[in-house]
Amino acid sequence: MSQKNRDGKGRARDRMREEREREKTAEKRMRLLKVGGTATGILAVAAVVGVLAANSGSGGGNDGPAAEPITVGQSTAPATLTVYEDFRCPACGQFENGFRDVIHELTDAGTLKAEYHLVSIIDGNIRGDGSKNAANAAQCANDQGSFAAYHDVLFENQPAEADDAFGDKDLLIDLAGQVDGLDNAEFRTCVQDGTHDDWVQRSNADFMSSDFNATPTILLNGENIYGDPSVPLTPDSLRNQVNQLAAGS
Repeated sequence: MSQKNRDGKGRARDRMREEREREKTAEKRMRLLKVGGTATGILAVAAVVGVLAANSGSGGGNDGPAAEPITVGQSTAPATLTVYEDFRCPACGQFENGFRDVIHELTDAGTLKAEYHLVSIIDGNIRGDGSKNAANAAQCANDQGSFAAYHDVLFENQPAEADDAFGDKDLLIDLAGQVDGLDNAEFRTCVQDGTHDDWVQRSNADFMSSDFNATPTILLNGENIYGDPSVPLTPDSLRNQVNQLAAGS
């Protein structure tokens, strides 16, 4: 074989190798389907990065019915806050820590209903079971009418994103001791058995197939109100918006 032919074949192999690398990069981008957006409005209006959602782990398709959200507040409330969040998501923790009090205030007043869609995208991104197990435990608490209190406890004790501490079901049970009457045999069995794992998987699949691209995603009566730096959401502005909706109902 002439040197010219050998050089030509070498260049062809290089081009093929480069093409394979480009294909691998494209495939990786396709797996990371939902790019985390910028969430703003946490008290001091500090910007935080939403969570990158990977189509892996406990994501998957949803062949069953849509997962009903967990609802807090009166069904007749004039305003509905829809929340998509992951218990391992740092930005979700910042949202909850910043807006927890005003959400409780408005749901207690009957002007706001909150609907929680719990997802497990971080389990899919960096592996683990903490998002899934925590969401299952939250639904177990909901079975006993203690979702709101246990939900708050989980975010108040949220581990670092890379720490899969919530993968430990014993920890989730221990945290239930901070909620009056929740640490009982029924709750323990529900957590240990993963009674609501199917619901968590369907809830996550619903999110993955939606048009939303980050957690937390926060909607008020269907309108995305969180994450736009030009119109930052604060507890006061959320209260004002809900009160305006209540006044016009």
